Amino acid sequence: MNVYLDGEFAFGLSRIVAAWLRVGQTLNDEKIRSLQQEETREVAYQRALHYLSFRPRSEAEVRRKLIEKGFDQPLVEEIVERLKAERWLGDADFARMWTENRTTFRPRSRRLLRFELRQRGVSEDHIEQALNPLAEESELAYQAGIRYARKLTSLQQDVFRKRLT
Repeated sequence: MNVYLDGEFAFGLSRIVAAWLRVGQTLNDEKIRSLQQEETREVAYQRALHYLSFRPRSEAEVRRKLIEKGFDQPLVEEIVERLKAERWLGDADFARMWTENRTTFRPRSRRLLRFELRQRGVSEDHIEQALNPLAEESELAYQAGIRYARKLTSLQQDVFRKRLT
């Protein structure tokens, strides 16, 4: 929705923020600033939700993305807290889902999983909680070996052994 002040375009607002405005309503400077801040807050929130729509993200990833998009730090923290309160975001859940997904579809060692989670800004406590229920290192290696061996079944015996070792 477009807002016109004295007959000239001033700024645009989302329908959520502009829902209570009426045609011909008088706005003072404080109210205009308040509307613009609320619009910025809503845009940041929508950007964060869009970023989360592709896959789960850690809190640090969402913070980085919002700052990269030009939002200031206090607003970013406010949005992250709102997303956490609404359960769209949480490092403990993210770390658990990440390790489960990796273990199922692309088996990795505990060490590599720990490294990947650190890269995504997950705290050591959450990493440890996510890695505890995982199978032993040898079991993960065995599962990865079986998956790799399935890809090599069409090869001759000697080539198969050479690639598998």
